[in-house]
Amino acid sequence: MNYRALIVDDEINSLKVVSATLKREGFEVETSLNAEDAIERLKDNHFDIIVSDYKLPGMNGEELLDKVKVLAPATPVVLMTAYGTIERAVNAMKKGAYTYLTKPVNLNVMISVIKDAIREKDPLLRDDITESYQFINIIGKSKPMREVFSMIHRVSKTDASVLILGESGTGKELVARAIHYTSLRADNPFIPIDCTTIPQELMESELFGYDKGAFTCAYENKIGLIEMANGGTVFFDEIGDLDFTLQKKLLRFLQEKEFYRLGGKKKINVDVRVLAATNRDIEAAVNRGEFRADLYYRLNVITIHIPPLRERREDIPLLSAHFLEVFSKKNKKEIKGFDHEALEAMVNYDWPGNVRELENVVERAVILCPDDTITTEFLPRKLVMEKEEIQRGGEEFNLLEIERKIIHKALEKTAWNQSQAAKLLGITRKQLRTKMKNLGLLNTAD
Repeated sequence: MNYRALIVDDEINSLKVVSATLKREGFEVETSLNAEDAIERLKDNHFDIIVSDYKLPGMNGEELLDKVKVLAPATPVVLMTAYGTIERAVNAMKKGAYTYLTKPVNLNVMISVIKDAIREKDPLLRDDITESYQFINIIGKSKPMREVFSMIHRVSKTDASVLILGESGTGKELVARAIHYTSLRADNPFIPIDCTTIPQELMESELFGYDKGAFTCAYENKIGLIEMANGGTVFFDEIGDLDFTLQKKLLRFLQEKEFYRLGGKKKINVDVRVLAATNRDIEAAVNRGEFRADLYYRLNVITIHIPPLRERREDIPLLSAHFLEVFSKKNKKEIKGFDHEALEAMVNYDWPGNVRELENVVERAVILCPDDTITTEFLPRKLVMEKEEIQRGGEEFNLLEIERKIIHKALEKTAWNQSQAAKLLGITRKQLRTKMKNLGLLNTAD
């Protein structure tokens, strides 16, 4: 498959060198001498990567990045920058640029970076992904998520038990599925068990099954979920909510790899890998005596921590673009992206419901939006209000700083004589002392 690159640089020689290098690597390349022309090309064409100089005539590379995030939010942008603009390039990374390269660009490094950027965006380039429930559904390029991917790689080919920790909505089951579908058990069943939805009085029979006559209405033998997973993986979601009595029975199974069906006399042997997840502080539950320590240590051979969305905000544009594509297709709409205000509101919001909440917000916006761009009008009011509060708080802070500097200057001018300073400022001495107290200047004066 040929990938398409757009190179933006007003230096003709640089443009030719980068273009020729990418063409040798099999890329289809288009070039622009300025950001405005690049934007026009982006409106009518799809590109897999955009490489742009930071310093351009008119609109600079960071401003171009803002436009790309609206028109093609999933397209990675690599910035080329001179030494003097590195700080600005770093700031652009915080706004969603994939990375930056310093000029003169090392062409080998550039090719490696571009391929990495496309690899993260395009699952076809991920050699270790072959099935639908692998990394293609776990979206993220942030450092915490790269650490999660690394752990999945390292544990997937083993049979070790894995405990997945994370808040509700972070994607714990997706990680469990990724481990299974990249393991040697991938062709065998993956059986998820939600410990919060199955009534405790039914949990034992659901896990281990039962034999005919075990209880009233047990008219025939029933295979349990663990037996159904034979040869594959069983995933205990929200294991921290499992009944204490059942914890003991699960521990016995983990130790012996065998069990009896409810009411049965025949020992059942199975070969399953056990993964578990919880949003609880499981160590605290152990210390309180709410969760068996021996079961915890049996499950916790390997731990994977999934960060909440608020701790990986740089992934929000990528996740939003992914969900936008999914729900636009589902609802037969052609929505291109989010405008700058909407995307900014989404990045600034804390997402207490994590990725699941973001997914719901994007689906809602796609359904409501009649145009080709999602604006703040189609986002929940709480997202917009939080952005406004952040801005308002910043404005108030700036005003207080300005007032503090003015008062401090008046005090210095009058050798900290409060009566003279108050007269200079046109306020009473009492008002001045109140302001000094609120601004932390009173102790300095005294």
